Amino acid sequence: MSQPRLGAPLAVTIVFTTSAAVLVLEILAGRLLAPYTGVTLLTYTGIIGTVLAAIAVGTALGGRLADRVDPSRLLGPTLIFGGILAWWSLPTLAWLGPMSGRGAASIVVLTGAAFFLPAAVLSAASPMVAKLRLADLGQTGSVVGGLSAAGTAGALVGTFATGFVLIEAMPTRPIVLTIGGALVVGGTVLWWRFAAGMPSPRSTALVLAVIVGALGMGATTPSVCQWETPYFCVTVEHDPARPSGRVLRLDTLRHSYVDLDDPTHLEFRYVRLFAQVADQTTAGRIDALHIGGGGFTFPRYLDATRAGGVNLVAEIDPELVRIAQDRLGLGQGDDVEVVVDDARRVVADQRDDRFDLVVGDAFGSLSVPWHLTTSEFVADIARVLRPDGTYVLNVIDGDDVRFARAQTATLMRHFDHVAVVVPPTDTVSVANHVLVASGAPLAELEIGPDDGRLLRGTEVEAFVDGERHLTDDFAPVDQLIAE
Repeated sequence: MSQPRLGAPLAVTIVFTTSAAVLVLEILAGRLLAPYTGVTLLTYTGIIGTVLAAIAVGTALGGRLADRVDPSRLLGPTLIFGGILAWWSLPTLAWLGPMSGRGAASIVVLTGAAFFLPAAVLSAASPMVAKLRLADLGQTGSVVGGLSAAGTAGALVGTFATGFVLIEAMPTRPIVLTIGGALVVGGTVLWWRFAAGMPSPRSTALVLAVIVGALGMGATTPSVCQWETPYFCVTVEHDPARPSGRVLRLDTLRHSYVDLDDPTHLEFRYVRLFAQVADQTTAGRIDALHIGGGGFTFPRYLDATRAGGVNLVAEIDPELVRIAQDRLGLGQGDDVEVVVDDARRVVADQRDDRFDLVVGDAFGSLSVPWHLTTSEFVADIARVLRPDGTYVLNVIDGDDVRFARAQTATLMRHFDHVAVVVPPTDTVSVANHVLVASGAPLAELEIGPDDGRLLRGTEVEAFVDGERHLTDDFAPVDQLIAE
């Protein structure tokens, strides 16, 4: 029996669609994994590597199957199964995500469990289509080249459409459900078109049961996020011990604590350290630039305690600003100016010697975005600070604190006086370290013993211990923390 030929338009459509679906899932994986692993270079490396491995395995196995079984009978079930597996990734993440860690191995395992099979199955469609399109060896180059181009075009459309449009337009889970639904419908059409005869009632009922079950599991899997923004999985939690207290959680990180009734209440240790540094280094009015808004706890604190000063906040996420206004009390009598843009661009736009204080509190998961850590960025911070101004920033690190040490080394290249506030005890493996840098002496700076231990002078040099400073060409922030 001769194999049915597949027309060029349908062949291109199948390869384009399956390739686009794989890349849509790959981009969405970053958002879906964020509540469990954070959003770091390690996360995206694990996702990209796992999906590439799935594509390689899928195309190899799809080609072998196409040589042994009539590929026209495989195409429909392949798309249906790929769509079902796309739906199934949602409950898989919900079950396994809370048990995963943040290391590279955990990221690869979690990504593989949720996305390896759908990516592999969908990638198997391309060699099946190629087998159906090859009429003779004289057309091999044009057929394979054309289908490869269609697959690449689909991957590009899936990437750009997801990253630039879909994630901002709708929540992540409905996108996955829609993609899976489109694949199931398309696969069903192909299944009926190329079936040797009418499918048996039993096989039809079985397929329908699997489809309905997978769709139901995917659709009813709850999101751990209250809001999904282009940058974060956001949750606002109530503090049972303080009725007016709210905790802002961004991905895996408890980022901010806000008291709706009392902006001077500072719950988190690192924010209390910010306040101690500001109170001891600058008297009277403070003109401050805040790198990262989050819950806007410290800008509101300065506005309440140092009236008349400037509080300029660089926050990249417009949805996070809206959430802070709607749920965290931002704007209710506050004199806080928010610029929605990347902090590096905001700092570059400021005039020289404008600020008394610059506060660094921008995070992506546990790490400071790498481009806000480098010597080039710190040089710009030094430029916008007044000669006796202060740069205070929060970093999270643990174990051998290589990132905190590298960031301190970077500050020492641009400021004459640098201090480090380490955790009050050595029993916590991962903790906030607050770094302080200024052109003026910090000899009078004192820190409450419950909030940390202050290192100055030679103690800071011993803390750095020869760690390499960070530059735009060398800033492996995620890796330094991971170790």
